[in-house]
Order: sequence, then structure tokens, then C-alpha cells
Amino acid sequence: MIQFILKKIGKLGGLLIAISLLSFMLISYSPIDPVQSYIGAEVSRITPEQRTNIEEYWGLHKSKPEQFFLWAKAVVQGNLGESLIYRKPVAEIVSNRFFASIALMGLAWVFSGVFGFLLGVIAGMNEGSIFDRIIKGYCFILASTPAFWLGLLLLMFFGAYLGWFPVGLASPAGSLAGEVSLADKISHLFLPVLTLSIVGVASITLHTREKLTEVLNSEYVRFAKAKGEKGVSLFWRHGLRNISLPATSLHFASFGELFGGAVLTEQVFSYPGLGQAVVKAGLGGDVPLLLGITLFSVVFIFFGNFMADLLYVVIDPRMKIKQSI
Repeated sequence: MIQFILKKIGKLGGLLIAISLLSFMLISYSPIDPVQSYIGAEVSRITPEQRTNIEEYWGLHKSKPEQFFLWAKAVVQGNLGESLIYRKPVAEIVSNRFFASIALMGLAWVFSGVFGFLLGVIAGMNEGSIFDRIIKGYCFILASTPAFWLGLLLLMFFGAYLGWFPVGLASPAGSLAGEVSLADKISHLFLPVLTLSIVGVASITLHTREKLTEVLNSEYVRFAKAKGEKGVSLFWRHGLRNISLPATSLHFASFGELFGGAVLTEQVFSYPGLGQAVVKAGLGGDVPLLLGITLFSVVFIFFGNFMADLLYVVIDPRMKIKQSI
């Protein structure tokens, strides 16, 4: 187990280095001028000397390799730099935004897993029936539906047309943090969570259905049916234990899709999380903030995949041999 964990940590280190190099190259050679994006329409009013001073203050006057090595040296020392837009340390921005995003992603992750597993079980237990066809069609449609498009539909219908929920933000506009009640937070979270949950249901449902149909068509289940077992008893004794682990590991491995969907969803609902910070940093050419969020997202997604692998290794000892190979 120690060897397995050390190998994963080594892979994470190599992945962070590769992602850092690639991300820095893509961001640095972007056509967006960070000074112009930061100042906006007033950029024509500043003098060349003032622009030069801004570039020197941000370190933009140095060569690209020098900028990267200075940034990498600071990261190794635990300093992610300072955001050019927010004028705050990147670590502080990421931590504050993460706590806002984790509520959104965490609730969506739980709900999509629970409902996806239940729909997969219903479809698998009723293979070929009308329920199975409806659930499969529903999942195929969801699998090809962009998160931002679904979010816009929910926003227009439940927010603008019916007026049941707020159209954006994480709390009522103009209210102080101490004045926001739990009901306000839930009402602002409902539509973004619903969007991510609906989109995330498809993969877990189809995977659970496929595994359950394989189990129900196996020889030992046919023997159990011959002895008179059926319905809930058959599923509880022979189906659940065989599909729960694959479904759980798949759900942990979906952290990447969850994070990507959250970026678009937060932008649609103007939710102040990491997703909105990514878009603002990209449009503003904020290289330190973009790189900091990129590194954090890599660690977050890697953690989900690591938990999925760890579940297999802990529960199924045969996986230890495969991992060592």
C-alpha cells in the first residue's frame, strides 16, 4: 500500500510539472494584453512610461522562461503569487472561491450519484421494458446536452418565467455575509446544483445498468432464480454487492467532468466560485491566478482518481498485483 501511494504521489508531481509548462506556454502566448484588459477603455489615456511601470511591477518585462522559473521557484516555496486583477494572493482567492464551489460540486456529486445509481438499478432490473427504454433515452439525451445550455433553460423557466428561484449569485444582492440565511443560500444553490446533478446522472446510470444486466445474466444468478429468488431479494443478495464498487469508483473518477461542468455552470448563474474566477482571469490575462487555479484543479481531479484506485486496491486485493505490474 505504501508503494502504491508513493507511485501515485510521483505521478502527481510529474503531472503538475507537465501541466505547469503547458499552461504557462498557452497563457503567456495568448493574444490578450493583460495591461489593456486590466485598465480597459482607459488604456489610451496612460502614457508609455506608466504602461512600462505597470509591466515592470507585474514582471511582464522579463522573458518568458525567466517569468516561468521565477513563478515555479515561488510555487515550490509555497507562494502562488499575486493576482493581477484582484490584487490579492492567489492562494487566498483559490481557498475562498473553493469553499463556495465545494458546496455546489459536493451537493451535485452526491445527488447525481444517488439518482444515477437508482435509475441504473431500475433500468437493469427491468431490461427491455418501457422503463428501461425511457431511462436509456433520457440518459442518451443528457450525455449530449451541454451543462451551460441546460443551465440557461432552467434559469429562464424557474428563475425568469416562474420566479421561484433567484437568477444568479450565491446570496441576495447587497446583503452582508452575516445577514444571509440558510434558506437564502439554498435557494441560490438550487438551480446550479440541479444543473450539475442532471448532467452527471447519465454516465453513472448507463454504467450501473450495464453492470447489473451482466450480473443478472450470469450463471449463478440464473441458478438463484431457479431456486425461487426474484425481485428485491435477488438484487440485494447478488446484484448490489457486484455493482456498488464499480459504480462508486466511476463516480469518484468523475471529478474532472464535475469540475469542468462547474466552470460553465457558475458562469451561467454568476456564482462566485472557481469557475467564474477562471473565466475572469482568462479574459483579463491574469497569468498567476490562471496557473494557480489550474494546479489546484489538477490536484482536485487527481484526488478523485486516486480515491477510485484506492477503493479497488483496498476492497479487491487482486488489484494490488495489477497496480504493481
